[in-house]
Amino acid sequence: MGLFGSFLGIIGFVFGIPLGLLVGFFVFVYSETKQVKEPVVRPISELGPHALQELLPEIPLWVKTPDYERVDWLNKFLLDMWPYLDKAICEIIRSTTKPIFAEYIGKYQIKAIEFEELTLGTLPPTICGMKVLETNEKELVMEQVIKWAGNPNIVLNLQVSSLNITVQLVDLQVFAMPRVTLRPLVPTFPCFAKVVVSLLEKPHVDFGMKISGGDIMAIPGLYRFVQETIKKQVASLYLWPQTLEVPILDESTVAIKKPVGILHVNVIRAHKLLKMDLLGSSDPYVKLSLTGDKLPAKKTTVKRKNLNPVWNEKFKLVVKDPQSQVLQLQVFDWDKVGAHDKLGMQLIPLKMLKPYDNKEFTLDLLKDTNINETPSKKPRGQIVVDLTFVPFKEDSNKFGGNSEGYGRKESGIDVVSDDEVQEGAGLLSVIIQEAEEVEGEHHNNPFAVLTFNGEKRKTKVMKKTRHPRWNINIFHLFNEMIILLMQESLGHVEINLNDVVHNGRINDRYHLINSKNGEIHVDIRWKVV
Repeated sequence: MGLFGSFLGIIGFVFGIPLGLLVGFFVFVYSETKQVKEPVVRPISELGPHALQELLPEIPLWVKTPDYERVDWLNKFLLDMWPYLDKAICEIIRSTTKPIFAEYIGKYQIKAIEFEELTLGTLPPTICGMKVLETNEKELVMEQVIKWAGNPNIVLNLQVSSLNITVQLVDLQVFAMPRVTLRPLVPTFPCFAKVVVSLLEKPHVDFGMKISGGDIMAIPGLYRFVQETIKKQVASLYLWPQTLEVPILDESTVAIKKPVGILHVNVIRAHKLLKMDLLGSSDPYVKLSLTGDKLPAKKTTVKRKNLNPVWNEKFKLVVKDPQSQVLQLQVFDWDKVGAHDKLGMQLIPLKMLKPYDNKEFTLDLLKDTNINETPSKKPRGQIVVDLTFVPFKEDSNKFGGNSEGYGRKESGIDVVSDDEVQEGAGLLSVIIQEAEEVEGEHHNNPFAVLTFNGEKRKTKVMKKTRHPRWNINIFHLFNEMIILLMQESLGHVEINLNDVVHNGRINDRYHLINSKNGEIHVDIRWKVV
């Protein structure tokens, strides 16, 4: 029976396969084909909310939000640089965590903590989109969307008492939306002083953790607890407006000295000046300036034919560094023709002044600026001045002193009164940044003219451009209306300083009147003494 069954099986195999192929061929050839229906194409909006929710995670951000740009070139750059970035980042992690680990040695019976393995793997992060934000500040703001599904191998070895415990981090996934700000922009390479990083929303971090080979994330409830804890901790540190600042340049190399106060100068009189005219007299006037100040020097009026002039004229000078700046006084003899003759000069270091204290100086005039040299035997006369250094309110704590009731009369003249301070005396700082789309009929060589109550300041001329960038800072003591002019044929704008005094600062772009598309960017600040 067994032999007969095997024989039938062989016969069935030999004749069954060819017969089946033959029948299948005739069925395929002579059977009628069914009509294939065309696929239904519908707008995404008609698919319903559930279909949209399934599609949205797969759509790139640069498609959903058009202001995000594709950065394939940057992802290619990261891919090529990742082996080197991996080693550099891991070295920073080792050096940063070493002192932290050292604090726990000897505690809780911990004998040693060290990385047994530390590598970020072969898969770099992917930047899914980036956009650059424009602001009126001196900064560059970038927002990115970063995804990282990496294969890191991070193994931490702990020796606790006689036990050797290994903690391994695996299957790391990160989704974050950081905002990176480079500020302030400075004329020193790499042209920004620090990097400021913050997160726009809570990051998503997913990973596995093994302790001595066992996956502790499999413990019910632990995975969700760890996820929420990490989100809260990272958000509390870096979620905007919280930031992480990474200094790039030393502050001393990029620090721009800003005004810290006002020097009130009262040029009172002079005694026994030199005779420079043929008739035995002089026409004296005084020029005042501070070292390190690029603004034009202040001048008194000219006293005709007087060797003992009395001026009693007050001036205000902007102080940036009272420890190093020096007040320079120069007395000249005014001449109608030719250069004015110098009658003498003197220097007063501002570090001799205490904040808010009025001090009178009677100084012998010298021939040269070097006050260490022996004065000339020929007397040049004396000059009498009153000085008071008044810091701004926000800087007064740095210099000490009492800001109340500091106006004190010496030589019969009140140099700085309390009423003047209560009226809001202070410093107006005007920074002309740039202009855009300025266009004249015959030429494009724009410059800006600032008018302060009749006094004018002019920027340099920018040749052949419709987008001039000046970035020039002009200080002035003033509290009324400012008229800011481009070249008259290019447009102008009027700015009410009451808004500046009320807000402390205005940093904005203004459309130029009588200009089609012209704009000017100015930064105006007001500091009160």
